[in-house]
Amino acid sequence: MRIKRESNKIQEGDLTPMIDMSFQLIAFLMVLVNFSKVEQIEGIYLPTAVLAKPPDGAIESPITLHVARTGEITVYGHPVDLTGLTPHLINEANSLVSRKKSPSDATIIVRADRNVPAGKVQDVIRVCQENQFDRFILRVKEKQ
Repeated sequence: MRIKRESNKIQEGDLTPMIDMSFQLIAFLMVLVNFSKVEQIEGIYLPTAVLAKPPDGAIESPITLHVARTGEITVYGHPVDLTGLTPHLINEANSLVSRKKSPSDATIIVRADRNVPAGKVQDVIRVCQENQFDRFILRVKEKQ
């Protein structure tokens, strides 16, 4: 009777599916990364509030306005003053109309520094209202 000798070769598994799944998982997690920091600008320190709460759902058509301590307004990375805000809002309104929406469907997110006078924030809101935007969210930090 003949005895089979076992081979000394090491058995290796195919790692291709595992590597493929790892790359897919990395890509999936990159898509799900919280991009809330993208809308933030350094140097703007939000006020704190005890009653601060996150929005109930996703904000449809958000437009973020940053109001710095100096009173300068930043829209999509472009610094403007109060009079320069209107052309940006008109562009946004035209963009909404082309998507069969109205300016009242958009939400203006105001991120104002805690040292900005309340009157400056009211002026920004007034200019937005003059351009038919009427939904606003004021960003604050939750007080612990």
